[in-house]
Amino acid sequence: MPSQVLPFKLNDANLRRLIHEVARDTARVFFVPHAKKRMRERKITPTQVYDCLRNGQVSERAHVNLHGSWQCTLTRRHAGDEVTVVAALERDDHDDWVVVITVY
Repeated sequence: MPSQVLPFKLNDANLRRLIHEVARDTARVFFVPHAKKRMRERKITPTQVYDCLRNGQVSERAHVNLHGSWQCTLTRRHAGDEVTVVAALERDDHDDWVVVITVY
């Protein structure tokens, strides 16, 4: 029996479900500086981003990014605006985090 652990491959539905669950707790959502800057420029509120993370549909397929984290793009219409969030799921030994990479 091999002793090496094989990485779990996520599909769109599973990654979306995990991001939805983690984003219920806003303390587990981290905005990189680039995302904060784009939110200010585009007048997108944190409430709109959280709603997109919790209820959005995958508009760019799940994939592993350069940092080894699972990433996808979610889109949701909120308050008359279509909000798109590029997010990655970060995992450590104790918890999962959602990292908001950019917003448009």
